[in-house]
Order: sequence, then C-alpha cells, then structure tokens
Amino acid sequence: MNPDGPARQAPAAVGGAQRGGSGIPGGRRKQRVSMADVAKLAGVSSQTVSRVANGHPGVVGATREQVLAAMRELGYRPNSAARALRYGQFNTIGVILFGLASTGNSRTVEAIATHAAAEGYAITLIPIGIPTQDNVLGAFTRMGELAVDAVIVIIEIHLLDAGTVTLPPGVHVVVVDSDAGDRYSVVDTDQAEGARLAVRHLLDLGHETVWHVTGPQTSFASQRREQAWRVALREAGRPVPPPLHGDWSAESGYEAGLELAAEPSCTAVFASNDQMALGLLRAFHERGLAVPADVSVVGFDDIPDASCFVPPLTTVHQDFAEVGRRCVQGVLRQIREGGTSRPGTELVPTRLVVRESTAPPRARG
Repeated sequence: MNPDGPARQAPAAVGGAQRGGSGIPGGRRKQRVSMADVAKLAGVSSQTVSRVANGHPGVVGATREQVLAAMRELGYRPNSAARALRYGQFNTIGVILFGLASTGNSRTVEAIATHAAAEGYAITLIPIGIPTQDNVLGAFTRMGELAVDAVIVIIEIHLLDAGTVTLPPGVHVVVVDSDAGDRYSVVDTDQAEGARLAVRHLLDLGHETVWHVTGPQTSFASQRREQAWRVALREAGRPVPPPLHGDWSAESGYEAGLELAAEPSCTAVFASNDQMALGLLRAFHERGLAVPADVSVVGFDDIPDASCFVPPLTTVHQDFAEVGRRCVQGVLRQIREGGTSRPGTELVPTRLVVRESTAPPRARG
C-alpha cells in the first residue's frame, strides 16, 4: 500500500451486489425469516407455528419444543406489528403513576409487570411529576401514540375522588390507591383494616392509647390510615393524641420520634409506613428509650427489610403482588369483554405481622 500514491479504484460490483449494499457476501440483502421457513424446518404447519408464537396452549409439548428450536436456529421473530394490525391489540399495558419513590408505587409497578408478563403482555411506564389534569391527559395521549391496549393509573393522592382530575372516557382502565370507586374500577389495599389491626394489637397489649405518625396529608392511603386510627381509639373509649405529620421518609419519622421521646405518656406508636417507623427507632435509641420495653412501635407495609430492623418490626403486611395481579386481571377482563372501566372498589386484605418491636407497657421514667 502506498499512502502517497493515487487511490486505487475499487472493482465494480457484480450482479446483485450492485443492488445490495448490505455488506452480505454476494451482495444480497438478508431476507426476513418467515413463518413458512420455520414451519418447513420444524416439519409442521404454519398454523402450528402461529399458535406457538402467540402462546396458544393447544400445542403438544414435544411439538412446541420442535417449533421453538426451529425459531432459535433460524433467528425467527414474530412480527408483533403485523399481529397487532391483524388482531387489533398490541399486548401492551400502559402504567401512569405519580412518582416511583414510594415503596407502595414501586412494588405495585413490579407486581403489575410480573403478572402482565405472565399473561403475555409488556408494560409501558409513564411517570408524571406534577399531577394536573393537563399532565394526565397528556400521558393518555402519549399512551395512545405508543399503542397500548389498556391503562393502569396509580394515583396515591386525592385527585380523582376530589374531581381535580378525570380520565378520558371509553378507555380500558383500572385505578390503584384511590377513593374514586364511584366512577372507575379501583383496586386498593384495605388501608382502614390494616390500621385497625395495628391499633387493636397495641391496645390488647395493655397500652392506654396509641400515638400516630401520619404520611403526607395529600395521600389517600395516609388519610385512610389516620382516620381508621382515630375510629379505633374512639370505639375503644381511649383518648386520641394529636397526630404527628410525616412525609413517608425515615427522616420525618426520626423528627417525630424526638418529639415523642419527650412525651412521658407515649408508650405505643403506630407509624403510617415502615420507613418512618425506622426513624422512630433511631430517635428512641438516641434518647435512651428501649423498644419495646419503653415504647412499642408498629409500622405499615412490611417491606423486605422490616424483619432486619433492631428490633425486628411489627408491621401491617400489604400484598402488593395481589394488588398487581388484580389490576392486570381487571384491564384484561375489559379488553376481552370489550367493555370499559366499571365503577367499584376491590380491597386486598391486610394482615398484622407481629415481631419484636411491640410488648406490654411499663411505666416510663
């Protein structure tokens, strides 16, 4: 090679190479593998290949494996766009939510994705930073452009039930964590029963009353838990202490704990989530109070780390997997029946998980 000499002209392309330009030997563009190619290699009909590609259960196991092996060998990919045009659906569920930071939202999305995949559906996620009517409508417009079959909306704050935000009519939709069951199909954890279980547990241990650290005042779940806490104390004829307001964070629980540590009458606390309960544990430890000997603590959520707190946390278990399953089944039912969101609320039961952060009271000081 002579870098200073004139460039040598490449030889002219021959035959099909002039048209190819694909870099494939012989100049021929690689053709897409068809369903007929797979059927020929597997020794079955194209209809059988179609059934396997679409997850149809009516295919014998050995035949299914034979077809799948042929797909792998040929590098066959089902044409999802063509299938969508043919059957009128995209096998995709949209999820609109206001933030992924909270434990409930992130675990609910995970559960939705898991159950959707088991049904042969993917999910498209659109988070909304500021929950306004325009942003919600914008998210639905984007979902339409992305071609989804249905939408699950996770709204943790009072919007739908307050009429601040409405959803477009005629859409397959299920709403999570809302009080809008009079207009939409809603799936939620039984927040009130969970709070009642926490309060009753502490009262049954012998505590005179139960103090409470709430979540954000804009949160539907937080308000429902606070309301149930008040009702449970009043029904038991016990005094209702002033609640301390948190924001779901451990830091806000810590700040509340410093206040409660200075309150001699406080022997039991119900925190509206486990992160705030963690903050309480730290504050009580720093102020020389033993949990549960001096103060009992109950959380809400039963996050995976709750059993590793010091001491292990008594808490209310939320079944996020069941919430996700019911959401997916709800939108699939609407898709298959050709209907829209039917008003009503499905409540997923909660249960109390008793660990070592609660005990009968003893006099403080």
